Amino acid sequence: MQRRLTKRRLSQYTAARRRRIKRVLIGAFAGCAVLVDAGAAAAQAAAANEQLAISTPPAGSAEWVADHSLGRTLPDPAGADARTVSAFFASLTPEQATRLVVRYPLVVGNLDGAPLKLRYQANRLAITAEMDRARNRANDKQQSVSERAAAKLRADNSEELLAPGRQILAFDPRGRGLVSEVYGDLASAERVAVLVPGSDADLAHFDQPTDPLRSPSGMARALLDEEHRQSPATRTAVIAWTGYVTPLGLGPDAVTSRLAEVGAPRLERLLDGLRATSHPDTPPALFCHSYGSVVCGVAAPRIHADQTTDLVVFGSPGMGVQSAAELGDGVRVWAARNPTDWIGNVPYLEVGGLGHGADPTSQDFGAIRVSSTGASGHTGYFAPNTSSLHNFGDIALGQYGNVSHPPTTA
Repeated sequence: MQRRLTKRRLSQYTAARRRRIKRVLIGAFAGCAVLVDAGAAAAQAAAANEQLAISTPPAGSAEWVADHSLGRTLPDPAGADARTVSAFFASLTPEQATRLVVRYPLVVGNLDGAPLKLRYQANRLAITAEMDRARNRANDKQQSVSERAAAKLRADNSEELLAPGRQILAFDPRGRGLVSEVYGDLASAERVAVLVPGSDADLAHFDQPTDPLRSPSGMARALLDEEHRQSPATRTAVIAWTGYVTPLGLGPDAVTSRLAEVGAPRLERLLDGLRATSHPDTPPALFCHSYGSVVCGVAAPRIHADQTTDLVVFGSPGMGVQSAAELGDGVRVWAARNPTDWIGNVPYLEVGGLGHGADPTSQDFGAIRVSSTGASGHTGYFAPNTSSLHNFGDIALGQYGNVSHPPTTA
Protein backbone atom coordinates (compact mmCIF):
# COMPACT_ATOMS: atom_id res chain seq x y z
CA MET A 1 0.00 0.00 0.00
CA GLN A 2 2.79 2.40 0.94
CA ARG A 3 4.53 1.60 -2.36
CA ARG A 4 1.42 2.40 -4.38
CA LEU A 5 1.03 5.72 -2.56
CA THR A 6 4.66 6.57 -3.23
CA LYS A 7 4.25 5.88 -6.95
CA ARG A 8 1.06 7.91 -7.04
CA ARG A 9 2.71 10.84 -5.29
CA LEU A 10 5.66 10.62 -7.67
CA SER A 11 3.32 10.63 -10.66
CA GLN A 12 1.40 13.59 -9.25
CA TYR A 13 4.65 15.45 -8.55
CA THR A 14 5.92 14.78 -12.08
CA ALA A 15 2.68 15.98 -13.65
CA ALA A 16 2.65 19.09 -11.49
CA ARG A 17 6.28 19.81 -12.38
CA ARG A 18 5.52 19.54 -16.11
CA ARG A 19 2.61 21.94 -15.68
CA ARG A 20 4.87 24.39 -13.86
CA ILE A 21 7.52 24.18 -16.61
CA LYS A 22 4.86 24.75 -19.26
CA ARG A 23 3.55 27.79 -17.40
CA VAL A 24 7.10 29.14 -17.09
CA LEU A 25 7.76 28.74 -20.82
CA ILE A 26 4.44 30.28 -21.82
CA GLY A 27 5.09 33.06 -19.34
CA ALA A 28 8.51 33.65 -20.85
CA PHE A 29 7.03 34.00 -24.33
CA ALA A 30 4.30 36.33 -23.08
CA GLY A 31 6.72 38.29 -20.95
CA CYS A 32 8.88 39.04 -23.97
CA ALA A 33 5.82 40.30 -25.77
CA VAL A 34 4.94 42.59 -22.88
CA LEU A 35 8.42 44.09 -22.92
CA VAL A 36 8.95 44.56 -26.62
CA ASP A 37 5.59 44.28 -28.37
CA ALA A 38 3.46 46.59 -26.24
CA GLY A 39 1.70 43.66 -24.58
CA ALA A 40 -0.73 42.97 -27.42
CA ALA A 41 0.59 39.49 -28.13
CA ALA A 42 0.68 38.68 -24.42
CA ALA A 43 -2.94 39.72 -24.01
CA GLN A 44 -3.85 37.49 -26.91
CA ALA A 45 -1.82 34.64 -25.43
CA ALA A 46 -3.72 34.79 -22.18
CA ALA A 47 -6.99 34.19 -24.00
CA ALA A 48 -5.69 31.75 -26.59
CA ASN A 49 -7.00 28.20 -26.77
CA GLU A 50 -5.25 25.16 -28.11
CA GLN A 51 -6.08 24.75 -31.78
CA LEU A 52 -7.57 21.69 -33.46
CA ALA A 53 -5.05 20.51 -36.05
CA ILE A 54 -6.35 19.52 -39.49
CA SER A 55 -4.85 16.30 -40.79
CA THR A 56 -7.69 14.78 -42.83
CA PRO A 57 -8.61 15.48 -46.48
CA PRO A 58 -11.16 18.24 -47.19
CA ALA A 59 -14.93 17.89 -47.40
CA GLY A 60 -16.13 15.77 -50.31
CA SER A 61 -13.25 13.30 -50.13
CA ALA A 62 -15.43 10.35 -49.08
CA GLU A 63 -17.80 10.96 -51.99
CA TRP A 64 -14.81 11.34 -54.33
CA VAL A 65 -13.38 7.96 -53.30
CA ALA A 66 -16.79 6.30 -53.74
CA ASP A 67 -17.30 7.83 -57.19
CA HIS A 68 -16.88 5.29 -60.01
CA SER A 69 -18.70 7.28 -62.67
CA LEU A 70 -15.56 7.39 -64.85
CA GLY A 71 -15.28 3.62 -64.76
CA ARG A 72 -12.13 3.71 -62.64
CA THR A 73 -10.95 4.37 -59.10
CA LEU A 74 -10.14 7.98 -58.30
CA PRO A 75 -6.86 8.62 -56.40
CA ASP A 76 -7.45 8.71 -52.65
CA PRO A 77 -6.81 12.24 -51.32
CA ALA A 78 -5.66 10.73 -48.03
CA GLY A 79 -2.75 8.75 -49.41
CA ALA A 80 -2.18 8.99 -53.16
CA ASP A 81 1.26 10.32 -54.08
CA ALA A 82 1.62 13.25 -56.44
CA ARG A 83 2.87 11.15 -59.37
CA THR A 84 -0.23 8.97 -59.17
CA VAL A 85 -2.45 12.04 -59.06
CA SER A 86 -0.62 13.66 -61.96
CA ALA A 87 -0.86 10.52 -64.08
CA PHE A 88 -4.57 10.19 -63.32
CA PHE A 89 -5.40 13.71 -64.50
CA ALA A 90 -3.20 13.28 -67.56
CA SER A 91 -5.41 10.34 -68.56
CA LEU A 92 -8.65 12.37 -68.45
CA THR A 93 -10.36 14.21 -71.25
CA PRO A 94 -10.93 17.95 -70.67
CA GLU A 95 -14.63 17.26 -70.17
CA GLN A 96 -13.94 14.62 -67.50
CA ALA A 97 -11.50 16.88 -65.68
CA THR A 98 -13.99 19.77 -65.70
CA ARG A 99 -16.72 17.50 -64.37
CA LEU A 100 -14.55 16.56 -61.38
CA VAL A 101 -13.65 20.20 -60.73
CA VAL A 102 -17.30 21.22 -60.63
CA ARG A 103 -18.44 18.23 -58.58
CA TYR A 104 -15.54 18.17 -56.09
CA PRO A 105 -13.93 21.63 -55.98
CA LEU A 106 -12.49 21.25 -52.48
CA VAL A 107 -10.91 17.90 -53.36
CA VAL A 108 -9.37 18.97 -56.67
CA GLY A 109 -8.33 22.34 -55.28
CA ASN A 110 -6.30 20.74 -52.50
CA LEU A 111 -4.97 17.72 -54.39
CA ASP A 112 -1.19 17.97 -54.70
CA GLY A 113 -0.17 16.69 -58.10
CA ALA A 114 -3.30 17.90 -59.87
CA PRO A 115 -2.73 20.36 -62.78
CA LEU A 116 -2.22 23.90 -61.51
CA LYS A 117 -4.88 25.49 -63.71
CA LEU A 118 -7.46 22.98 -62.56
CA ARG A 119 -6.61 23.71 -58.93
CA TYR A 120 -6.98 27.45 -59.50
CA GLN A 121 -10.38 26.86 -61.14
CA ALA A 122 -11.54 24.50 -58.41
CA ASN A 123 -10.55 26.86 -55.64
CA ARG A 124 -12.44 29.76 -57.20
CA LEU A 125 -15.54 27.58 -57.05
CA ALA A 126 -14.85 26.51 -53.47
CA ILE A 127 -14.15 30.09 -52.33
CA THR A 128 -17.30 31.37 -54.03
CA ALA A 129 -19.36 28.70 -52.26
CA GLU A 130 -17.82 29.62 -48.91
CA MET A 131 -18.42 33.33 -49.53
CA ASP A 132 -22.08 32.69 -50.37
CA ARG A 133 -22.52 30.46 -47.33
CA ALA A 134 -21.00 33.08 -45.07
CA ARG A 135 -23.09 35.89 -46.61
CA ASN A 136 -26.27 33.92 -45.98
CA ARG A 137 -25.25 33.36 -42.37
CA ALA A 138 -24.37 37.04 -41.93
CA ASN A 139 -27.87 37.99 -43.14
CA ASP A 140 -29.63 35.41 -40.96
CA LYS A 141 -31.46 37.34 -38.22
CA GLN A 142 -31.68 34.16 -36.14
CA GLN A 143 -27.92 34.25 -35.57
CA SER A 144 -26.40 36.26 -32.74
CA VAL A 145 -24.78 39.61 -33.42
CA SER A 146 -21.30 38.14 -32.89
CA GLU A 147 -22.02 35.16 -35.15
CA ARG A 148 -23.29 37.44 -37.91
CA ALA A 149 -20.23 39.68 -37.58
CA ALA A 150 -17.90 36.68 -37.79
CA ALA A 151 -19.77 35.41 -40.86
CA LYS A 152 -19.51 38.80 -42.56
CA LEU A 153 -15.76 38.85 -41.92
CA ARG A 154 -15.43 35.35 -43.36
CA ALA A 155 -17.40 36.39 -46.44
CA ASP A 156 -15.29 39.52 -46.94
CA ASN A 157 -12.03 37.60 -46.54
CA SER A 158 -13.21 34.99 -49.03
CA GLU A 159 -14.27 37.63 -51.54
CA GLU A 160 -10.78 39.18 -51.46
CA LEU A 161 -9.35 35.89 -52.73
CA LEU A 162 -11.61 36.10 -55.79
CA ALA A 163 -10.00 39.29 -57.11
CA PRO A 164 -8.92 38.98 -60.77
CA GLY A 165 -5.50 37.46 -61.29
CA ARG A 166 -5.22 35.70 -57.94
CA GLN A 167 -3.99 32.10 -58.17
CA ILE A 168 -5.22 30.17 -55.13
CA LEU A 169 -3.35 26.90 -54.93
CA ALA A 170 -5.24 25.53 -51.92
CA PHE A 171 -8.31 26.54 -49.93
CA ASP A 172 -9.97 24.76 -47.02
CA PRO A 173 -12.69 26.57 -45.04
CA ARG A 174 -12.49 24.32 -42.01
CA GLY A 175 -11.65 25.98 -38.71
CA ARG A 176 -9.94 29.37 -39.12
CA GLY A 177 -9.45 28.65 -42.84
CA LEU A 178 -6.38 27.44 -44.75
CA VAL A 179 -5.28 29.20 -47.92
CA SER A 180 -2.20 29.13 -50.16
CA GLU A 181 -1.51 31.40 -53.10
CA VAL A 182 0.92 31.47 -56.02
CA TYR A 183 2.64 34.67 -57.17
CA GLY A 184 4.24 34.47 -60.58
CA ASP A 185 3.93 31.69 -63.16
CA LEU A 186 4.57 28.51 -61.20
CA ALA A 187 4.36 26.26 -64.25
CA SER A 188 7.26 27.97 -66.04
CA ALA A 189 9.31 29.27 -63.08
CA GLU A 190 13.05 28.63 -63.05
CA ARG A 191 13.22 29.41 -59.33
CA VAL A 192 10.45 28.67 -56.82
CA ALA A 193 10.23 29.76 -53.19
CA VAL A 194 7.73 28.64 -50.53
CA LEU A 195 6.92 30.90 -47.58
CA VAL A 196 5.93 28.97 -44.43
CA PRO A 197 4.38 31.46 -41.96
CA GLY A 198 4.11 31.25 -38.18
CA SER A 199 1.46 32.01 -35.56
CA ASP A 200 -1.86 33.66 -36.43
CA ALA A 201 -1.67 32.86 -40.15
CA ASP A 202 -5.12 31.91 -41.44
CA LEU A 203 -7.81 33.08 -43.86
CA ALA A 204 -8.60 36.18 -41.80
CA HIS A 205 -4.93 37.23 -41.68
CA PHE A 206 -3.72 36.02 -45.06
CA ASP A 207 -4.06 39.57 -46.43
CA GLN A 208 -3.42 42.60 -44.21
CA PRO A 209 -3.75 45.76 -46.30
CA THR A 210 -2.79 48.14 -43.47
CA ASP A 211 0.40 46.25 -42.61
CA PRO A 212 1.05 43.81 -45.47
CA LEU A 213 4.45 42.60 -44.28
CA ARG A 214 2.77 40.99 -41.27
CA SER A 215 0.82 38.71 -43.61
CA PRO A 216 1.81 35.65 -45.67
CA SER A 217 0.66 37.30 -48.89
CA GLY A 218 2.60 40.50 -48.18
CA MET A 219 5.82 38.65 -47.39
CA ALA A 220 5.51 36.51 -50.51
CA ARG A 221 4.85 39.50 -52.76
CA ALA A 222 7.84 41.35 -51.28
CA LEU A 223 10.11 38.38 -51.97
CA LEU A 224 8.89 38.07 -55.57
CA ASP A 225 9.37 41.80 -56.15
CA GLU A 226 12.91 41.59 -54.76
CA GLU A 227 13.75 38.70 -57.08
CA HIS A 228 12.43 40.67 -60.04
CA ARG A 229 14.47 43.69 -58.98
CA GLN A 230 17.66 41.66 -58.73
CA SER A 231 17.17 39.48 -61.79
CA PRO A 232 14.38 40.70 -64.10
CA ALA A 233 15.07 38.03 -66.71
CA THR A 234 14.71 35.09 -64.31
CA ARG A 235 11.31 33.43 -64.23
CA THR A 236 10.34 33.18 -60.57
CA ALA A 237 7.36 32.16 -58.45
CA VAL A 238 6.63 32.39 -54.74
CA ILE A 239 4.01 30.41 -52.83
CA ALA A 240 2.50 31.77 -49.61
CA TRP A 241 1.65 28.46 -47.93
CA THR A 242 -0.81 28.65 -45.06
CA GLY A 243 -1.47 24.96 -45.35
CA TYR A 244 -1.47 24.03 -41.66
CA VAL A 245 -3.26 25.18 -38.52
CA THR A 246 -0.98 27.71 -36.83
CA PRO A 247 -0.85 28.64 -33.14
CA LEU A 248 -2.92 31.57 -31.96
CA GLY A 249 -0.75 34.23 -30.37
CA LEU A 250 1.71 33.02 -27.76
CA GLY A 251 -0.55 30.48 -26.09
CA PRO A 252 0.17 26.83 -25.28
CA ASP A 253 0.50 25.77 -28.92
CA ALA A 254 3.40 28.17 -29.49
CA VAL A 255 5.69 26.30 -27.07
CA THR A 256 5.06 22.76 -28.32
CA SER A 257 5.59 21.07 -31.68
CA ARG A 258 2.11 19.50 -31.75
CA LEU A 259 0.77 21.62 -34.62
CA ALA A 260 4.10 21.41 -36.44
CA GLU A 261 4.05 17.61 -36.29
CA VAL A 262 0.69 17.64 -38.08
CA GLY A 263 1.66 20.44 -40.46
CA ALA A 264 4.98 18.98 -41.62
CA PRO A 265 3.49 16.07 -43.64
CA ARG A 266 1.23 18.57 -45.38
CA LEU A 267 4.30 20.62 -46.32
CA GLU A 268 5.99 17.47 -47.59
CA ARG A 269 2.95 16.71 -49.78
CA LEU A 270 3.12 20.23 -51.19
CA LEU A 271 6.75 19.70 -52.19
CA ASP A 272 5.86 16.29 -53.64
CA GLY A 273 3.15 17.95 -55.70
CA LEU A 274 5.48 20.68 -56.93
CA ARG A 275 7.87 18.03 -58.25
CA ALA A 276 5.02 16.76 -60.42
CA THR A 277 3.57 20.08 -61.57
CA SER A 278 6.51 22.52 -61.74
CA HIS A 279 10.05 22.16 -62.99
CA PRO A 280 12.42 24.76 -61.53
CA ASP A 281 16.17 24.45 -61.99
CA THR A 282 16.59 23.56 -58.30
CA PRO A 283 14.22 22.35 -55.56
CA PRO A 284 11.93 25.06 -54.14
CA ALA A 285 13.60 27.14 -51.41
CA LEU A 286 11.76 27.22 -48.08
CA PHE A 287 11.45 30.50 -46.14
CA CYS A 288 10.22 29.66 -42.66
CA HIS A 289 9.12 32.46 -40.33
CA SER A 290 8.73 32.14 -36.55
CA TYR A 291 6.71 28.98 -35.68
CA GLY A 292 6.92 28.06 -39.37
CA SER A 293 10.57 27.20 -38.73
CA VAL A 294 9.37 24.52 -36.30
CA VAL A 295 7.27 23.03 -39.11
CA CYS A 296 10.27 23.15 -41.45
CA GLY A 297 12.45 21.56 -38.77
CA VAL A 298 10.08 18.60 -38.45
CA ALA A 299 9.85 18.20 -42.23
CA ALA A 300 13.55 18.71 -43.04
CA PRO A 301 14.87 15.16 -42.36
CA ARG A 302 12.32 13.81 -44.84
CA ILE A 303 13.14 16.26 -47.63
CA HIS A 304 14.92 14.34 -50.36
CA ALA A 305 15.70 15.74 -53.80
CA ASP A 306 18.36 15.41 -56.47
CA GLN A 307 19.85 18.69 -55.23
CA THR A 308 20.09 20.31 -51.80
CA THR A 309 17.07 22.33 -50.69
CA ASP A 310 17.69 25.83 -49.28
CA LEU A 311 15.90 26.23 -45.95
CA VAL A 312 15.86 29.77 -44.54
CA VAL A 313 14.60 30.39 -40.99
CA PHE A 314 14.06 33.88 -39.59
CA GLY A 315 12.54 35.07 -36.34
CA SER A 316 12.82 31.43 -35.26
CA PRO A 317 12.04 30.08 -31.76
CA GLY A 318 14.05 26.96 -32.68
CA MET A 319 13.66 24.04 -35.05
CA GLY A 320 13.22 21.24 -32.55
CA VAL A 321 16.88 20.20 -32.73
CA GLN A 322 20.22 21.18 -31.19
CA SER A 323 22.12 21.53 -34.46
CA ALA A 324 21.60 21.82 -38.20
CA ALA A 325 23.28 18.43 -38.64
CA GLU A 326 20.21 16.77 -37.10
CA LEU A 327 18.08 18.06 -39.97
CA GLY A 328 19.78 15.78 -42.49
CA ASP A 329 21.96 16.42 -45.52
CA GLY A 330 19.03 17.18 -47.84
CA VAL A 331 18.82 20.80 -46.67
CA ARG A 332 21.15 23.80 -46.52
CA VAL A 333 20.11 25.83 -43.47
CA TRP A 334 20.30 29.63 -43.36
CA ALA A 335 19.28 31.65 -40.29
CA ALA A 336 18.51 35.32 -39.63
CA ARG A 337 17.38 37.33 -36.61
CA ASN A 338 17.56 41.07 -36.17
CA PRO A 339 18.54 42.52 -32.76
CA THR A 340 15.10 44.05 -32.13
CA ASP A 341 13.16 40.82 -32.71
CA TRP A 342 11.62 39.83 -29.37
CA ILE A 343 11.95 36.14 -30.29
CA GLY A 344 15.62 36.42 -29.30
CA ASN A 345 14.54 36.74 -25.67
CA VAL A 346 12.59 33.48 -25.46
CA PRO A 347 14.22 30.48 -23.75
CA TYR A 348 16.01 28.39 -26.40
CA LEU A 349 15.58 24.98 -24.82
CA GLU A 350 13.48 21.85 -24.95
CA VAL A 351 12.18 20.23 -21.76
CA GLY A 352 9.65 17.43 -21.83
CA GLY A 353 8.28 18.42 -25.22
CA LEU A 354 8.09 22.12 -24.35
CA GLY A 355 10.26 24.60 -26.22
CA HIS A 356 11.93 24.20 -29.60
CA GLY A 357 15.60 23.53 -28.96
CA ALA A 358 18.69 25.54 -29.81
CA ASP A 359 18.89 29.00 -31.37
CA PRO A 360 19.42 28.55 -35.15
CA THR A 361 21.40 31.82 -35.28
CA SER A 362 23.92 30.69 -32.67
CA GLN A 363 27.37 29.80 -34.01
CA ASP A 364 27.21 26.32 -32.48
CA PHE A 365 23.99 25.47 -34.35
CA GLY A 366 25.77 25.19 -37.69
CA ALA A 367 23.45 27.19 -39.94
CA ILE A 368 24.75 29.82 -42.35
CA ARG A 369 23.97 33.08 -40.61
CA VAL A 370 22.37 35.81 -42.71
CA SER A 371 22.56 39.55 -42.07
CA SER A 372 19.29 41.36 -41.34
CA THR A 373 20.60 44.91 -40.99
CA GLY A 374 17.78 47.43 -41.21
CA ALA A 375 15.06 44.94 -40.26
CA SER A 376 13.02 45.81 -37.20
CA GLY A 377 10.88 43.65 -34.95
CA HIS A 378 9.49 40.18 -35.50
CA THR A 379 7.90 40.84 -38.90
CA GLY A 380 10.27 43.38 -40.45
CA TYR A 381 12.46 41.01 -42.46
CA PHE A 382 10.83 41.83 -45.81
CA ALA A 383 10.85 45.61 -45.38
CA PRO A 384 12.37 47.58 -48.28
CA ASN A 385 16.10 48.27 -48.22
CA THR A 386 16.85 45.74 -45.49
CA SER A 387 19.76 43.33 -45.71
CA SER A 388 17.40 40.46 -44.92
CA LEU A 389 15.16 41.13 -47.94
CA HIS A 390 18.16 41.52 -50.23
CA ASN A 391 19.73 38.32 -48.88
CA PHE A 392 16.48 36.37 -49.13
CA GLY A 393 16.23 37.38 -52.77
CA ASP A 394 19.80 36.23 -53.37
CA ILE A 395 19.14 32.87 -51.75
CA ALA A 396 15.88 32.37 -53.66
CA LEU A 397 17.76 33.11 -56.90
CA GLY A 398 20.74 30.92 -56.00
CA GLN A 399 23.11 33.90 -55.90
CA TYR A 400 24.84 32.65 -52.78
CA GLY A 401 28.02 34.67 -53.29
CA ASN A 402 26.04 37.90 -52.86
CA VAL A 403 24.62 36.98 -49.43
CA SER A 404 25.93 39.14 -46.58
CA HIS A 405 26.58 37.78 -43.11
CA PRO A 406 26.71 39.28 -39.61
CA PRO A 407 30.15 39.75 -38.11
CA THR A 408 31.60 36.70 -36.37
CA THR A 409 31.90 37.10 -32.60
CA ALA A 410 34.52 35.40 -30.51
